[in-house]
Amino acid sequence: MIKQLTVLLLAATCSFSAGAQKMKPVFNGKNLANWDIYIGTALNGFENLKEQATPESVFSVVEKGGETLIRVSGDVNASLATKKEYENYHLRIEYKWGEKVYTTSNSGLLYHSFGPFGAGLDTWMSSVECQLMTNNLGDAYMMGDSYAEISVNKDGDKYIFATGSKMMPFGNEQAGGKIARKIMDNEKESGQWNVIDLYCVGSQSVHVVNGMKVMACNNISKIVGGKILPVTKGKIQFQSEGGEMFIRKIEISKIKSIPGDL
Repeated sequence: MIKQLTVLLLAATCSFSAGAQKMKPVFNGKNLANWDIYIGTALNGFENLKEQATPESVFSVVEKGGETLIRVSGDVNASLATKKEYENYHLRIEYKWGEKVYTTSNSGLLYHSFGPFGAGLDTWMSSVECQLMTNNLGDAYMMGDSYAEISVNKDGDKYIFATGSKMMPFGNEQAGGKIARKIMDNEKESGQWNVIDLYCVGSQSVHVVNGMKVMACNNISKIVGGKILPVTKGKIQFQSEGGEMFIRKIEISKIKSIPGDL
């Protein structure tokens, strides 16, 4: 009961914090001129779609329901990445799934991205991923040569985020592997808009899903020649990875610290 009350309080306070700051658009609502696009590998069983894919067909700006949206085709593994690097920020995105599913409704919000495209799964830049995949929304995944330390409890073969528990290293050849699971599910039904608030300050981050804190990463770094080197900024990427997705809002504000209630 105490744990449930704590989660409810977190949901309420996170919602208050998320709305307290003035945000500036990263998506200009017109085009993708300030983004880079990279087409990577084919989806298993859909190699022909990789041959047909173009930057314009995978990531496009469309009018739908009276709104201007970014459409992510999902029919090939690909990256939409900011040209600019960001640090010490609160990022908010709003997205929902479309009707077309090739492998699964899968995508990710990748942050503190560095290095070349293709370092992660032959498609994406090395980065920390806030997983957007259905049923996994809010998980942390270490893409490419990224690294983080996360407070977790072990449940079978899974590590689940838990504030105040043992801190584990995640990344290539790390004790925790590459994935830390969210503390609990707060995803909306397919076709509804999900709101993700990502807070990054220095080498720390917090994932907030529809007003609820579900993950926190510490000591975000990169692994270079076996050495762990801090990463405090980077580009922001979105994935095309198996399912059609629409994004209606990407906005950001500078912050000096992660809000105390998080």
